[in-house]
Amino acid sequence: MTVRRDFQEPARCRPDLVIGREELFAGAREQLASGGSVLLHGPAGIGKSTVLRALAEEYGATARTVLRCSATESESHLPFLALADLLGLVLDDVSARLPAAQRTALESALTGRGESSLQRDGLALRLAVLSALRALAAHGPVLVVADDLQWLDPASAELLGFAARRLEGTPVQLLCAVRTEGQESQEYDRHLRACPPGTLAVRLGPLSRAQVAELLDHRGHGGLPRSTVREIHRTSAGNPLFALELGRALADSPTPPRPGEPLPVPTSLRALVLSRLDMLSVEARRTLLVASAGARPTPALLHAAGRDNAEAECAQAAELGLLATEPDAPAVRFAHPLISAALYAEAPAHERRAAHAALSTAASDPIERARHLALATTGTDPEVAARLAGAATLARDRGAPSVAAQLGLLAARHTPADDNPGRQERRLTAAEDAITAGEVDLARDIAREVLTLATVPADRVRAWIIVIDTAGHTMAEVDAVFPQALADAGDDPRLLALVHYQLAWRALIVEGDFTEARAAAAHAAELAARGTDRRTELLALAFQAQTETLMGHPEAPRTIKRALRQPQDPRVAWHHNGAGSARFRWLVMGDQLAEARTTVTALLREVRRRGSVESEVHFLRGLAETELRAGHCGRALDLARESLRLARDSGIGETASAMLTSLAEASGGDVDRALALAREAVEHAEEDGDQMYLSRALGALGYAQLVAGDPAGTVRSLRRVRSLELGLGITDPARGRWQGDLAEALVRIGEPAEAQDVIDVSRNHALRLGRESVLAVLDRSEALVRAAQGGLEAAVAQLTSAQDRLGKLGYGLEEARAAFALARLRCGHTAEGARPWREAERAEVRRAEHGRVPATEPVTPGARASAASAAVDEATRLFRRCRALPWLRQVDDVLTAPEPEAAPAAPAALDALESLAAMERQVAALVMEGATNREIAARLFISVKTVEATLTRVYRKLGIRSRVDIVRLAAGRRAH
Repeated sequence: MTVRRDFQEPARCRPDLVIGREELFAGAREQLASGGSVLLHGPAGIGKSTVLRALAEEYGATARTVLRCSATESESHLPFLALADLLGLVLDDVSARLPAAQRTALESALTGRGESSLQRDGLALRLAVLSALRALAAHGPVLVVADDLQWLDPASAELLGFAARRLEGTPVQLLCAVRTEGQESQEYDRHLRACPPGTLAVRLGPLSRAQVAELLDHRGHGGLPRSTVREIHRTSAGNPLFALELGRALADSPTPPRPGEPLPVPTSLRALVLSRLDMLSVEARRTLLVASAGARPTPALLHAAGRDNAEAECAQAAELGLLATEPDAPAVRFAHPLISAALYAEAPAHERRAAHAALSTAASDPIERARHLALATTGTDPEVAARLAGAATLARDRGAPSVAAQLGLLAARHTPADDNPGRQERRLTAAEDAITAGEVDLARDIAREVLTLATVPADRVRAWIIVIDTAGHTMAEVDAVFPQALADAGDDPRLLALVHYQLAWRALIVEGDFTEARAAAAHAAELAARGTDRRTELLALAFQAQTETLMGHPEAPRTIKRALRQPQDPRVAWHHNGAGSARFRWLVMGDQLAEARTTVTALLREVRRRGSVESEVHFLRGLAETELRAGHCGRALDLARESLRLARDSGIGETASAMLTSLAEASGGDVDRALALAREAVEHAEEDGDQMYLSRALGALGYAQLVAGDPAGTVRSLRRVRSLELGLGITDPARGRWQGDLAEALVRIGEPAEAQDVIDVSRNHALRLGRESVLAVLDRSEALVRAAQGGLEAAVAQLTSAQDRLGKLGYGLEEARAAFALARLRCGHTAEGARPWREAERAEVRRAEHGRVPATEPVTPGARASAASAAVDEATRLFRRCRALPWLRQVDDVLTAPEPEAAPAAPAALDALESLAAMERQVAALVMEGATNREIAARLFISVKTVEATLTRVYRKLGIRSRVDIVRLAAGRRAH
């Protein structure tokens, strides 16, 4: 397939030039940076020249000399033309350094003077090219950039290959691009052999749908509906040049294609892909038109549609490269989807209708027959409309809501004005199918058009609800819709229930008011019951149950039971906002992980069968979260990434999926990726005004920062979460499970008093709600507080208990984290990195000397080393079982970290001891003696909390972080 120069990519370099090529671009960049050469290859229009130019611009700046050539098919017969492009401008610089025979041969070839040719003075000319490149390289690196190697004239290609094979050890690099066809094509081998040894061959493949959408957006075509972008991706087969040309054609077209019709193909691409069409017979061309109109054309289907010589005519098309030849496959497949689209676009309208009419009786599938009947019919027809509506129902039942939406729109188009069901009702049903399929742009457009025409209140309210639904978590943008919807609803309880259900969501997402959201949902359920709308009643009850669950409200179990009572509506049972989803959330928060996994797996299976994209995204996240809690980090990461890909592709649930994927990446993947995703989720939630997901996104960011070794960042993020959830009225610590991470980070930055406060408040709520896993995690965090304050024996006992309980509850990753915390203590690390064991042993001896406790046998260094080694092995085993790669790296860091030396006390810090208040000096003195907080409280007749608060002030005044530092200051004071 020949790509004309007039619609290849423009020469200037833009930031979007490598969309979808990041990994390949990074590999090529690394190869060039190391001094190697790169050969890019792939089919026409795939973006080779684009990547080539971007790399050339980046690395051309580091080379002293850049030699360029870009051949064309029309010039490939001219000998030495590419050589002249490469060396013509530098000939004067190198000719004086060439031997006379080589100089004469090279000048003759480049200028056309004399009789020298590759046949007559072949060796001299070959050596001249090699010598010229070496002469240029003697003054600095040389980069040779050659595009479209397949069009290089044979003489230049032979000379360049001769030189390239002999340039090893010389600072000359080649950056080339060549066209190859087919995934398994080895055509580039011949060109690779003509490149320097070790040249990296990089194949450019098609872009994904999301990458095509990004490319179109960067080039000014970002307003296209997602369904249109999907069709552009299918028609272009991911070829960026073809996708851009199709996008431009749609932008220039006054009217978009009707449902079921192919995209308009611009004249430039028609000429490109149909250049061989004139070589077909008239009958063969008609056969291909029928094939292009069919969804899954086969020879049998073509015969049934009246194409008696289909096999011979398809063979003729295959010889011309229009059809792919697959002996074992019964289908008739075009060599590229664009050929089919261009062939259909080229045909006159009456020929297209004739093809569809033939297929409306030939196709075996009733959905296909109905679609072809619609495309073969002009004007309104009640019988055609009824058949299309029936086909839409069948497609919906088959789990193909996107097809159902297309058929529903076709049905509306053929529905007479006075028919029942009416045209607007069928359009709204199509819009609801589009929402199910994840095509929210299409659904919104349909609803807005209905609102300009409809006068029936039920139709108008239904359209308003679709507009609200398509806003997703950006509900603040459709605030003006609610008063209009309420006005249209009047006093009809069924219609009012629909609006108040959406108002419940608005209260939660926009206002962040759980109390108001719960009340609105309860009111919606009551209205729906009065209007005998069981579907809306069940949705409202499920929403009320989920809200109560997050609030820690005592009514939550009772509301879930009400939402699960019969009769059930199957559309709600599997819906992501239905009772099944509410029950799943209750199970997860209540530590019933096995049952939660079974529940969400069944829900995911059902929504996939029905083709509900939004619900699939939601339940993929739910299953990923369950696996993450269970410590199956690899499985969780795969599910989370799948959810994020689907969310980005459909534009549904991107913030929530980015947040969940961040948690999975931080646990089992890439920490930098986790941080980027969490920050993206925070930014989107703030932009959308989504208070509910802002707290979740900040929780994910805090966790990623903790894993990345940034406890100060964790504290900043999770303090915001604490404040947000307090304002939202969320009291259940199992909702975000951030409390233990905040406490741990606070200990690491030297704020154990605040850490203990977080633990105490969260523990009260966890005890009230029976959140056993949360209690165990809080105990793990409290052990770190105790260790930081010198209570090592108590910390070890508490960590051992927490690890055992988390293991029994099935929280594999949390169990491993408890083992890791224990290993850090065994190795002599407190949470903030100090090594307290020697001071702890001294404190124990002091207490024994004062008669408070009997002295125990001293622990030998060998015993401590053995216990530390066993603890590290246990943590490593558990993290490996979870496939928690970032945490395993932290274990390695602990093992390889050098033991810190105690820094001598600074005179300023020693002087500061004298500046402490009386109570502060008393508390510090008792810490120096090795007393615990509880012992200090008893001796000074104050509370333990007062001791902790006093110690916090002491740390701040002395510029230290822990009790161990107080002991060191005391030792330094005695030394002075």
